[in-house]
Amino acid sequence: MASSPLDQPAERGTVDREDRATGAAGRLTRLARGRWPRRASAPTRRSELAGEASAEAADETVAEPEFPVRGDVRAAAFFDLDNTVMQGAALFHFGRGLYKRKFFSGKDLARFAWQQAYFRLAGAENAGHMADARDSALSIVKGHKVAELVAMGEEIYDEYMAGRIWSGTRALAQAHLDAGQRVWLVTAAPVETATIIARRLGLTGALGTVAESAGGVYTGRLVGEPLHGPAKAMAVRALAERQELDLERCAAYSDSANDIPMLSLVGYPYAINPDSTLRAHARKHGWRVRDYRTGRKAVRIGVPAAAGAGAVAGGTVAALALRRRRR
Repeated sequence: MASSPLDQPAERGTVDREDRATGAAGRLTRLARGRWPRRASAPTRRSELAGEASAEAADETVAEPEFPVRGDVRAAAFFDLDNTVMQGAALFHFGRGLYKRKFFSGKDLARFAWQQAYFRLAGAENAGHMADARDSALSIVKGHKVAELVAMGEEIYDEYMAGRIWSGTRALAQAHLDAGQRVWLVTAAPVETATIIARRLGLTGALGTVAESAGGVYTGRLVGEPLHGPAKAMAVRALAERQELDLERCAAYSDSANDIPMLSLVGYPYAINPDSTLRAHARKHGWRVRDYRTGRKAVRIGVPAAAGAGAVAGGTVAALALRRRRR
């Protein structure tokens, strides 16, 4: 049976190939080199080797059950969005698109750029900066029609988001879809934006932050609070109850320690491009780790390779553009 993307090694370079040559293949190598104990005859050694190789092969075929399980209608997968499915923050990319459409000022863009730079340099979500981003977004969309923002979101996805999807994470989601399972985005991003991304990726749907609207117009307030941290876990649990899912058979994927509550709900938690805290937690609890960022530095400290420099450059460009605009 062909292996799925979920069955690949957790991190490249973490397994010593020589140490793995201790099974039947390794014993065959030692026999060829004349390192087998001399007290046994050659026919006996070959018989022992054949028997052990057969037993080892049989054991390997049943050691790892198929995952995701094909046709399991009570299983589903839940994916965080920012830095798990997509490089960077969806809200920032959406803000860039709105700025291009003269939706807000250069000052607002500079603030968005700084928030994105912090997010990528730190390699982790910060509640205070997320609150700032949320308040900025709410003040910008207040008084605008929901349908207007959704239409713009479709265009902005093509312009700024489609090229920033992690192909490795996309393959994981596809493996669940191919197995007949439902796949949901779970994100603090606006539910309208999250729904567009989920649909474009062929996923089942999205759980996201809900902004209040009246008569199809945004009021500038939220319904409840941002879907962040423990709120994500509550949303996943509520959805599982509605759809009669067995969370022990479900999988969840995230880059952030803030999502440990969601990851802890399911039977198959995965740390994707993890920050340092989540990486340590994953190792302690035996969770699988996938890192699709380039460069060993990114793997060690949880910062996307070249992302920090790129984010700072982006913030600098935004600041310079603002200064030119003021002159």
